[in-house]
Amino acid sequence: MAVNYTPVSQVLSVEGVRLSAVAAGIRYKDREDLLLIEIAEGSSVAGVFTQNRFCAAPVLLCREHLTRHTPRFLVINSGNANAGTGERGLASAREICQSLADLTGLSPEQILPFSTGVIGEQLPVAPFKDSFPSAIANLAQDNWSAAARAIMTTDTLPKAISKKLTLGGKEITLTGIAKGAGMIEPNMATMLAYVATDALIEQELLQSMLKRSADLSFNSITVDGDTSTNDALVLIATGKAGVLVKDGDIELFQQTLNELCHYLAQAIIRDAEGATKFVTLSVESAPDLETARAIAFTVARSPLVKTALFASDPNWGRILAAIGRSPVKRLDISKLSLWLGDTHLIQAGEPVETYTEQAGQLEMDKQEITIRIELNDGDAATAVWTSDLSHDYVTINAEYRS
Repeated sequence: MAVNYTPVSQVLSVEGVRLSAVAAGIRYKDREDLLLIEIAEGSSVAGVFTQNRFCAAPVLLCREHLTRHTPRFLVINSGNANAGTGERGLASAREICQSLADLTGLSPEQILPFSTGVIGEQLPVAPFKDSFPSAIANLAQDNWSAAARAIMTTDTLPKAISKKLTLGGKEITLTGIAKGAGMIEPNMATMLAYVATDALIEQELLQSMLKRSADLSFNSITVDGDTSTNDALVLIATGKAGVLVKDGDIELFQQTLNELCHYLAQAIIRDAEGATKFVTLSVESAPDLETARAIAFTVARSPLVKTALFASDPNWGRILAAIGRSPVKRLDISKLSLWLGDTHLIQAGEPVETYTEQAGQLEMDKQEITIRIELNDGDAATAVWTSDLSHDYVTINAEYRS
């Protein structure tokens, strides 16, 4: 059960992007597991990918193809990651791109493949070839909701959002979808996310905007500390609204893109495997951003902290211990203050005398919890989002391949 998350009722289409979701039987039966996204000619496309050195075959191919051509099709499957599959896995990804290219009259380098699911199993090519004709025939602009469902693995709910803004007197649309619930850690987490806008944005600017949004959102979440082999985030700008994003409009568009990515990233944490809590780790007045993020992620990853959160146990000593072992060069505990929600725990490195167990319990009983750490040693700040660690998380991952 996702924590305070209900899918949006309306997902807006983006002119210049058509989608199609079909049941190909790649791993799942009787559910859509293959998604095609067609991108209009003349669009700009940017992407960021996993930093895992054992990255999947489709990630390798995406990086290669993006250096050669602007993509015209994305082909995405769920249920099989095509990772840890060696040269045979890479050959399968190439064959899938070639098959779609043959049907669409494109070069295979104009197609980007994406996969998510079980690692270490060879990806069957036949289901793709068999399903491509019907997938192409069913391409439509209003298939975003079906697309969000097709890329799900252990997700319990689809994740999608749309936003509108006005630039130069014209309205533009941004729509995004994402999947992810486990194997979530920064450097792009085991997630796939696709965002499109009908604004016109030059490719170099598009790439920098995407990186900036990713760092503030998808690279600021963690479920279990595991960085996936398959992470990918793609931003498409079709230009069909006839609005060029430049100069004074850049920050407004960036802000809207950030908001959209924040929503999707937080939806992943709200729907994390077995989650019963949505937790914000806020580190303030740090000497630098690197220190702030190192402390936030050390606490957010801690199994002891996360199991206490699941138990609603106000054992805040676990939080202190995690802060203290953070891999930072500069940490003056005599300046540190700590809050659990609105309850003050530590002031200037000393326990707050007015703290009561009852007050801590009231905070830990909430579904949404904020842990605020104030270092009082600078101006840098960050926020990281995580979930608790429950019995269901262990069950889901123990039974994932069964």
